[in-house]
Amino acid sequence: MTTFSLAQIPDQTGRTAVVTGATSGIGRVTAQALATRGARVVLAVRDVDKGRAAAAAMPGDVVVRRLDLADLASVRAFAADLAEPVDLLVNNAGVMVPPLTRTADGFELQLGTNHLGHFALTNLLLPRVRGRVVTVSSSAHRFGAIDVDDLNWERRRYRPMAAYGQSKLANLLFTAELQRRLAAAGSPVIAVAAHPGMAATHLLSERRGAGHLMHRVSVPFAQPAEDGALPTLYAAVGDVPGDSYAGPSGFLEGRGAPTLVGRSARARDAAVARRLWDVSTSLTGVTFPADLAGAAH
Repeated sequence: MTTFSLAQIPDQTGRTAVVTGATSGIGRVTAQALATRGARVVLAVRDVDKGRAAAAAMPGDVVVRRLDLADLASVRAFAADLAEPVDLLVNNAGVMVPPLTRTADGFELQLGTNHLGHFALTNLLLPRVRGRVVTVSSSAHRFGAIDVDDLNWERRRYRPMAAYGQSKLANLLFTAELQRRLAAAGSPVIAVAAHPGMAATHLLSERRGAGHLMHRVSVPFAQPAEDGALPTLYAAVGDVPGDSYAGPSGFLEGRGAPTLVGRSARARDAAVARRLWDVSTSLTGVTFPADLAGAAH
């Protein structure tokens, strides 16, 4: 177990960090903490006005760029416009247990936002990433299952919580396969993951259906977003190996100081990780960068 805190984030001067979903909750805390330590921080947000309001409350060099992970055209435009090197990419943005909704590209919203959008973004930015990719998952990955033949719930009866679990499991499988490919290509970049435990963020304010039940059960036990962001920050700047998974050290990983935690057997299935990667490539049309891919297979 670590005793990691915000005060232990090393100086980030000269480094650039991109944080998705940085207008509130864990993403906002993460961005502010990095900016406070001197990083240039790019807030990658769907709502630019909210992004500007968040940036105005942060110190240092903070810029706002529009990114809608539920629209691959927006993902491509963001990546094309961001010409500078990226030391740290934090794939934080997410949605949780909405009614069945489709993205601009026809994907189920949770898979499209939580996994496919970040899959495309990461691969498009990867030639300019020179440090670390952190993807935020969830303890909910433990009840997730990957149906590679129906990732987007076109043939199955839609179940919001099961779809959320699938998307969070996809985050961990993506991290594992990304790390495998980076290592095989001889890249110094590492891919890691984190989960916040039970954190009081806007995701728990959803009041409909399964979200309403999640709110009632979870909020009394939730820790503040400031604490929920610590595993993400630990994964982002801590001395951890590739494919690490950081989370709270307390009971059922719900709260507490960040540490490296375990994952489900499904999240360790390398064969499924590779199949998911291939299907994600097919769905998004985005591939592992050619200049990194030579030794990756």
